[in-house]
Amino acid sequence: MASLQDIALSAFINILSAFAFFVAFAILRLQPFNDRVYFPKWHLKGIRSSPRLSGNSVTKFINLDWRTYLRFLSWMPAALRMPEPELIDHAGLDSAAYIRIYLLGLKIFVPLTILAFGVLIPVNWTGDTLEHLDVEFSDIDKFSISNIAKESKRLWTHLVMAYVFTFWIYYALYKEYKIITTMRLHFLASENRRADQFTVLVRNVPPDPDESVSEHVEHFFSVNHQDHYLTHQVVYNANNLAKLVDRRKSLQNWLVYYENKKTRNPEKRPITKTGFLGLWGKTVDAIDYYTAEIEKLSKEEATERERLVSDPKAIMPTAFVSFRTRWGAAVCAQTQQSSNPTLWLTEWAPEPRDVYWSNLAIPFVEQTMRRLMMAVAFFLLTFFFMIPIAFVQSLANIEGIEKVAPFLKPIIEKEVASSFIKGFLSGIVLKIFLIFLPTILMTMSKIEGYGSVSALERRSAAKYYLFILVNVFLANVIAGAAFEQLDTFVNKETPNKYPVIVGTAIPAKATFFITYIMLDGWAGVASEIVRLKPLIIYHLKNAFLVKTEQDREQAMDPGSLDFASSEPRIQLYFLLGLVYSVVTPIFLPFIVVFFSLSYVVFRHQIINVYDQEYESGAAFWPDVHRRLIIAMIISQLTLMGLMSTKDPKHATPVLIALPILTIWFHKYCKSRFEPAFVKFPLQEAVVKDTLERAKDPNLNLRSYLQDAYVHPVFHSKDIERLVAIDEEENNPLVPTKRNSNRSTPGGSKYGSEAGSEIE
Repeated sequence: MASLQDIALSAFINILSAFAFFVAFAILRLQPFNDRVYFPKWHLKGIRSSPRLSGNSVTKFINLDWRTYLRFLSWMPAALRMPEPELIDHAGLDSAAYIRIYLLGLKIFVPLTILAFGVLIPVNWTGDTLEHLDVEFSDIDKFSISNIAKESKRLWTHLVMAYVFTFWIYYALYKEYKIITTMRLHFLASENRRADQFTVLVRNVPPDPDESVSEHVEHFFSVNHQDHYLTHQVVYNANNLAKLVDRRKSLQNWLVYYENKKTRNPEKRPITKTGFLGLWGKTVDAIDYYTAEIEKLSKEEATERERLVSDPKAIMPTAFVSFRTRWGAAVCAQTQQSSNPTLWLTEWAPEPRDVYWSNLAIPFVEQTMRRLMMAVAFFLLTFFFMIPIAFVQSLANIEGIEKVAPFLKPIIEKEVASSFIKGFLSGIVLKIFLIFLPTILMTMSKIEGYGSVSALERRSAAKYYLFILVNVFLANVIAGAAFEQLDTFVNKETPNKYPVIVGTAIPAKATFFITYIMLDGWAGVASEIVRLKPLIIYHLKNAFLVKTEQDREQAMDPGSLDFASSEPRIQLYFLLGLVYSVVTPIFLPFIVVFFSLSYVVFRHQIINVYDQEYESGAAFWPDVHRRLIIAMIISQLTLMGLMSTKDPKHATPVLIALPILTIWFHKYCKSRFEPAFVKFPLQEAVVKDTLERAKDPNLNLRSYLQDAYVHPVFHSKDIERLVAIDEEENNPLVPTKRNSNRSTPGGSKYGSEAGSEIE
């Protein structure tokens, strides 16, 4: 159990680490040869040019102005200087809303910290209960509710503050939800024309014996949306072609590498081996080998393209359907299209860069089975992961190390080593175990078959949050605290005192989470700004693959906000802060430091570095709000359980109202704000359509949308398209190739030529 000295040592190590990261960043970002690593967003916008294009041979690479190094923290005020409307224009609403999660944390926890230190800390510190209980405790625990005697009148302070904290959080959450909703509606109203505003994704198109998928889609929407349907693009199962394209790009990189190598040493032809990564196999001329392999793959690509456009089985029962107006698209996306609710499933199409193409080829029934399988797999992963975490965590303490390695006993029992193990090691172990988890969960979400990157990230974030809730919070608080008091449980107390011991031990687990926050939330956040991995990869590419300035630009990796892993991590800090705000208020300053540091660091990264893959208009905010509500309910139930061991006569009746009020508050916010995130108001659609017709009466929308939803591996000339219905056609009959005209207003005028296509 960590003491104040252990916490102090951990704080010193993590503060020193964070400062080292900031100093390293200050030096690295000033060097001209790193400009594309630390300011890639400005390069992509064409606003910033490389410093290497000017200056002498030395200053092209190294900054010799010593005065710039004195202002090594000048990036912090610069990150806060950009106003929010400008930030939205610069980086998008998703990025601005993400930053507001950290701001919301400050709005919640700064007032809670002030109140807790003014009221709860003095009340807890002046108690003396722990000194009369036969349990292990540290100086930190004297600041917690564990130091208050059973049925003491002091407990009413905690009950009252629980209500004060709760109502302040309600106010902060409501105001923030309202602000984000207003920002979203304003963003959508002022947004420039985008293809997804006119387009709907249609899934589970039913088979028709007389018409192809493309003809069937055109026929259905021409009948049911005849005044608004414009065009469509069917989805091809181009996954094999995408693999060939990726393989060819990989070989092209190797070819460029060996050509550059030959340029540096013209007298010697580079050689390679034909095995894996050139490590074994037949020795061949590298340039000739990769040139031949690329030509071979190019032929395979051409063959696969021809097969796709000529094979009806390559077309999936999925299509992107575009409409003449936003109003028409909104009506289609938000209504049921068929009497059978499992057919003609419509939803707003993701924007083109948000589409996850490989999953669109998954049939609807298979997708349902995949999600069931992944739900079972996630359940097993979540609960079986407890075993290695619990085992390794048991070793990450002095007693565990002494059992496994008794020869280390003289070393680890020294004061400094003991403080390091108690205040630092357990946090490192937990962080190591969580390193590969986001990748595993994202893979599971991809297997489930979600059709957009944003949906994949939101689904993966939901899994990650549930995982850390069970394995990081519940497993450590409940199981960990109980194990620490196991000897007391078994040997020293009668069974009727077990609830008291558990209630006392749970707040004591706060010391573990304090060390974890300092490691992950202080040093971990500071390390984000150094961008060590992108820095190394960029210079490797720059050394071996870059020939021109265009190549150098392509070598940049600005990255983006990793919502799937970063948002659940933020939610863990919200959860810990809410749980321990009344129980162990000394916890709160560590949370405030995390949110403050993260707000500055990630605002800087959004302004200068990250280039978002997509823009959803802050569609993730209902998930953020929902998880905060879950954290509130957990904190309230935890407090109820703890107070029942202290003052069962008064605590339970008083606190039972809190989770009920929280659920009611969530339902109110859900009905008040969430529709703005799942539906697009028809009134707004009409306004935007009217303004667009007035500003651009000659807009050729068909041409604008023609290639918007073509699979990236295709060229526009590779995809055949159906002849669209004439906009001025007054004939009410809709053409079809069916033998029966059932569900069609009249006979087909096209006959056998109805499905003719053009390239």
